[in-house]
Parts: sequence; C-alpha cells; structure tokens
Amino acid sequence: MDFTTEAEYIAASKAAKEAIWIKNCIQELGVVPSIVEPVVIFCDNNGAIAQAKEPRSHHRFKHILRRYHLLREMVSRGDCRMDRVSSVENTMDPLTKPMSQIAHTQHLDKMGLSSMGDWLSIKWEIVRICDLEANGIGPHVI
Repeated sequence: MDFTTEAEYIAASKAAKEAIWIKNCIQELGVVPSIVEPVVIFCDNNGAIAQAKEPRSHHRFKHILRRYHLLREMVSRGDCRMDRVSSVENTMDPLTKPMSQIAHTQHLDKMGLSSMGDWLSIKWEIVRICDLEANGIGPHVI
C-alpha cells in the first residue's frame, strides 16, 4: 500500500460522508420523495476502491484512523458505491497533477471553464466594436 492509496481512501471516506449527509438532508426537506440509488463515489485508485469493498481491515491499513473506515460500512450497507474513473475521464486531474496543455484544455471544457485569455480577447472585441459604433463606423467595417 502506498501513500496515494491512503490519501484516496481517506478522501473517498470524507466525500461519501458528505454526499450521504446531503442525500439525507434533501430527503428530509422533501425536495424529492425518496432517493433509493446509492451515492456513487468515483475514484481513480484501484487500491482505495478494493479497500472500500473489503469487509475486513487489511494489516497495512491498521494505522488509518477508525473514522475513515466508515466508508466500508457505507459501501456494505449500500449507501454508497465506489466506481473506477480513468485518468482520461477524471475531471479533477488538472487540479491535482501536471498534464499537457491539450489534456488540460479538454478537462477545463468538461468542467465548463474557459481560459481567461479567451475571455479577455472576447471582451476586447466587444469594446472595439462599441468604440467603432460610437464613432459612426458600423460593425460591417471590421
């Protein structure tokens, strides 16, 4: 077991607790009649997924605080499910590791974000068109 597996397991445990709390809150507020599907936690670490699905503690995981092992109980009860997500599809990768500009841009598109440079160039074009129109020059001249 490596530190990455530990970190992913602990992060998945925290995410599952928060997601299930939100699910229960939504149900209590009556926003939806009921939510029967388990909360899906996506993880790109096979070791962390295997540990969450393992009913017994592995000797290499004994040093992890007991509160993080609640994840196992939530998975076994069916409150949540751990699914694998590949690095190619993992939208959070740009926030956690270096990658090529093409891959970074693709992930930003998936998140609905765009480069600040694009925004500035669009804003500059709008200002330029407005200035031309204010001086009596139509946008057709551009």
